[in-house]
Amino acid sequence: MTEAISITVFLLGLFFLLGSGVWVGASLLGTAIFGMYLFTSRPIGDSMAITIWGDQSSWTLTALPLFIWMGEILFRTKISETLFKGLTPFMSRLPGGLLHVNIGASAIFAAISGSSAATVATVGKMSIPELRRREYPEKMIIGTLSGAGTLGLLIPPSISLIIFGVTVNESIAKLFMAAMLPGLALALCFMLYIALWSLFNKGVIKKLEEIDEVSKMKRLLDLLPVLILITSVIGSIYSGLATATEAAALGVLGSLILAYTQKSLTFEKFLESILGSIRTSTMIMFILMGSGFLSLAMGFTGIPKALAEGIGAWQLSPLALIAMLTVFYIILGCFLDGISSIVLTMAVIEPMVRAAGFDMLWFGVYLMIVVEMAQITPPIGFNLFVLQGMTGKPIDFIAKASLPMFLVMCIFVVILVIFPQLATWLPNIAK
Repeated sequence: MTEAISITVFLLGLFFLLGSGVWVGASLLGTAIFGMYLFTSRPIGDSMAITIWGDQSSWTLTALPLFIWMGEILFRTKISETLFKGLTPFMSRLPGGLLHVNIGASAIFAAISGSSAATVATVGKMSIPELRRREYPEKMIIGTLSGAGTLGLLIPPSISLIIFGVTVNESIAKLFMAAMLPGLALALCFMLYIALWSLFNKGVIKKLEEIDEVSKMKRLLDLLPVLILITSVIGSIYSGLATATEAAALGVLGSLILAYTQKSLTFEKFLESILGSIRTSTMIMFILMGSGFLSLAMGFTGIPKALAEGIGAWQLSPLALIAMLTVFYIILGCFLDGISSIVLTMAVIEPMVRAAGFDMLWFGVYLMIVVEMAQITPPIGFNLFVLQGMTGKPIDFIAKASLPMFLVMCIFVVILVIFPQLATWLPNIAK
């Protein structure tokens, strides 16, 4: 009964603060302080200082601001134009035409930035005007970009995967390996949907003019620096030559060299990239601080243990547990962003998942996919807001356009459950 009262107070306090427009990190900290004051006799200040310092002093976390900075640098270069023009000749022959470029460019940029919002904004900045000029259906332009932008959460180096790895104490390198094949497979599923849509809607998309072989080769050569940067960053991790943090530093250096050779990064844009990475990193760190302290406060009250025991008493099968968690995270994603959903729930969810016998690398990949869904579910879907700002369309139009991609991700969760080797094969052979 005491745990039920504690849960009610924590939830009411948290939703009141979030609903009042208080920052997520501050809401988490405020709820934790209030809960500890009511339900425990522990010293609040000492507990807060020790917890926050312990969480923030993790060496693994140093990869986070570096990967964010790498994405910020490339966000301000001609990378989106290069990606779009380089992929166009190779994607245009597929059923669905240039809609596939949204998927391909998003997958490549996701492997550079690790951010979903940055992927949508960067690729959309180039693709939306081009696709509109060629009179592609607005719903398909927005829907494919919205769905493909979520690949930034899954395809390494993923910021959310780093957060998950730090939270559950799993190897970042192995998580990156686990996410690579599912990320590519999900991108292929998006492309398959576009192809099927095109076959059922013949004549909607106009044929593109042919591009000669010399132009194709030139555009492919323009893509090479980007592909080399991706291969260097991810390959150094997979080969064991570098840790995630060292690879992130390599990525920053490579992005600076790429920006210099393109002559697209001025000193002003360089400063903007630093400030942008500081703002994003600080926001994430603040959320981590709040979630870490809230997890501690909930632990003192016995809430995680009580919840785990309560759910354990239901004697759910592993499949039923995954089904329940999928629904839970989809609902939670309607109100919280992906990173907040991960750090806020892991204190309770992790013991249950481990007790059910799930591989934590597989669960990390699964979690990224269901959190990806949160990026395109109203009312708080970050990708929806980014696209609203770029297109001027109402949020309900963008949400409806994104629905097919949401359903594709639901189907892919089922595929991942049936074939867990998609996530576990690569880490296992790298042992």
